[in-house]
Amino acid sequence: MIIHPQIQGCVARNCHPIGCRAAVARQIASVRATGHFNGPKRVLILGASSGFGLASRIALTFGAGADTIGVSFERGPSDKGLGSAGWYNNIWFRQAAEQEGRIAVNLIGDAFSDAMRQQAIKAIRQQLGQVDLVIYSLASGIRVMPDGTQVRSVLKTTGQPFTGWGLDLERDSLVQQTLAAASPEEIRDTVTVMGGEDWQLWLQALQQADCLAKGVQTVAYSYIGPESTYPLYRDGTIGYAKEHLHATAETINLQLAELGGHAWVSVCKALVTKASAYIPVLPVYLGLLMGVMKERGVHEGCIEQMRRLFADKMYGQKGVVADGNRLIRMDDHELDPAIQAAVSTLWSKVTPDNFQSLGDFAGLKRDFMELNGFDLPEVDYGAPVNVDALTELAP
Repeated sequence: MIIHPQIQGCVARNCHPIGCRAAVARQIASVRATGHFNGPKRVLILGASSGFGLASRIALTFGAGADTIGVSFERGPSDKGLGSAGWYNNIWFRQAAEQEGRIAVNLIGDAFSDAMRQQAIKAIRQQLGQVDLVIYSLASGIRVMPDGTQVRSVLKTTGQPFTGWGLDLERDSLVQQTLAAASPEEIRDTVTVMGGEDWQLWLQALQQADCLAKGVQTVAYSYIGPESTYPLYRDGTIGYAKEHLHATAETINLQLAELGGHAWVSVCKALVTKASAYIPVLPVYLGLLMGVMKERGVHEGCIEQMRRLFADKMYGQKGVVADGNRLIRMDDHELDPAIQAAVSTLWSKVTPDNFQSLGDFAGLKRDFMELNGFDLPEVDYGAPVNVDALTELAP
């Protein structure tokens, strides 16, 4: 069959499996081009199939020679569709890693569940023995609790409603979007889903099962952003969840002390991921930021940022490089005052008629499409895809 992209608003409804293979290959080539670095050799990645998690897995495997186990919640091909991009990312990554002689185990299921924790513990014991690094990179809107109840997160403010220009990737246009104010219950639920509780449960289970090596490190990914985005993020429900994540790092850090281990939070730069594209209003800031940072030669995609995180900020000659709050600041270039001043000036001028000329919205759209295997020049999108062959591929 011939596969054409299906975009609804800022959500991709399908993917191109062969394009996903090309996108994974691009990230691998990027890491190889920058050379080997010292890093952990046995790694568990929670949320491994796209965005920061996938980039982390690629950077560590092809840059530091790591063996990995990745956990993700993805769907494969069925009579309902081709499956998700993350499903194919897992497959293509595993194939490439195994060609390098590396262990690459994909576990598909709900990372919030005790059953998945036990499945991961079994895989670690069988394949790796113990792990040197645990990466927490989950992005989910729903968490199923042990009693079966579903808790949902929301993207809302915690004060007054906020209205601004949002980006419609389906129509390449700006639309007015409003973030409503959240109720106290919605704030609590968002913290339950996206805060640090599950991260701590994972580290507790792994430590009790003797799956953590001496000197183990764990890192979770967060975002703070500039003051101009605070109503959307830091002061919103998602910001409350991230603050809880930051506080949880301190608890886990104490927990790991007997192993000589440490827990960190990496504050990442704003980047195009499936999660960030979905946040109302924020993609307009991101499009402007990308344009300014590219002009100044300091733009990074997911793979460049994750490679720098591990090679320079966590496992470099200086050891872990963190600020006074024990946050690893990967947003150092983004928050440069000169860059933020340029972005703020452009943001004040944005209209539906001129936004394309003020930022790199074409680049943002291209990155978004690549997440789902589209718009890669090396892929022949006119060639039919053998769907039957895809159904035989194991994750």
